[in-house]
Amino acid sequence: MDQAFNRNIGKVVIQSALSGDMQAASLVLSRIAPTLKAQTETVQFELDATASVTEQAQSVLQAIADDNVAPDVGKQIIEAINALNGIRQIDELEQRINALEKH
Repeated sequence: MDQAFNRNIGKVVIQSALSGDMQAASLVLSRIAPTLKAQTETVQFELDATASVTEQAQSVLQAIADDNVAPDVGKQIIEAINALNGIRQIDELEQRINALEKH
């Protein structure tokens, strides 16, 4: 297709959008505006990284109860704590295996 044809199609779609055609408006917006992505709010609260996993989760739950952290954000934090705990467990197992292999 040549450029003049493409420009004419673009003009027709834009004119349709301006005239109230919501499908045309959606098409135009999808090409000129970035898709909005949900963003999680940034939160700040005390979390003792040296505490047990249970104590850390309780700290997050308390922050939720105190309305310092939204429940969905708190859930994400607890999931991250749990994931980190899983990684720590793998590290510990690796260290134990290495120690056994040395003996």
